[in-house]
Amino acid sequence: MKIKAIIVDLDRTLLRSDKTISRYTAEVLKECQTRGIKVLVATARPWRTMEAFLKVVPFDAQTVSNGARILCGVEKKEFPICLEDVERILKVLRVKDTLKVTLETGDIAYSNLPVEEYETILTEDLLDRAKKEGALKILVHLEDPCDLEIIKEHLPKQVCYTIAHGTLLQIQNQEATKWNGVRTMLEFVGCLPEEAIYFGDDWDDIQSIQKCGLGIAMGNALAEVKNAADDVTETNDEDGVACYLERYLLDTNSL
Repeated sequence: MKIKAIIVDLDRTLLRSDKTISRYTAEVLKECQTRGIKVLVATARPWRTMEAFLKVVPFDAQTVSNGARILCGVEKKEFPICLEDVERILKVLRVKDTLKVTLETGDIAYSNLPVEEYETILTEDLLDRAKKEGALKILVHLEDPCDLEIIKEHLPKQVCYTIAHGTLLQIQNQEATKWNGVRTMLEFVGCLPEEAIYFGDDWDDIQSIQKCGLGIAMGNALAEVKNAADDVTETNDEDGVACYLERYLLDTNSL
């Protein structure tokens, strides 16, 4: 199989635990690009956090916010949550006033309560922010597993959700998926899914792992991701992406 594109998740996949891309990994990816292989990224991270990583690896296309925004050259596609659904979701989340909720507009993050792991702007009216700036994602920081079941029952049919790290509920437009972003990026670079290799570690990576020609789970991935993958590489802190590419791709470009 001739591999023409590499797609990587970021957190706990390409990035080490300190949120950096190692020099070794950057050099391997740039060598792939030198050989004509496209390097694409599919991440839950919003666009505003990407600048530092782009300085290290100049990705050929980007899927950010879990597919709610896709950037292919000068073209940009967005799949926001409609305002009516935002209002319904926020109404459901208000049943428990201790829930930490973050509204991602794509450029700014607003939250109802302080969220340690995110840089957000506190606001008492998330709906007003959505009306003025739109909503690409609604994040719910779950502290009680029972909250998930309550929320799921009342979500509008026009949205989908994923769980990251086991505690972060991500609610989006049903068209906003990593796989939709991956498929769009592959069309942009002129590559078929069977000509691509995908690296990931979490639930939202499983669909792309299964649909690309090769799906590789990180050594630190969830068991469900490893079970869905064609192979398992080293952990993110062991530069698993670069190790796999150097070991199997750069020598022969044939897997």
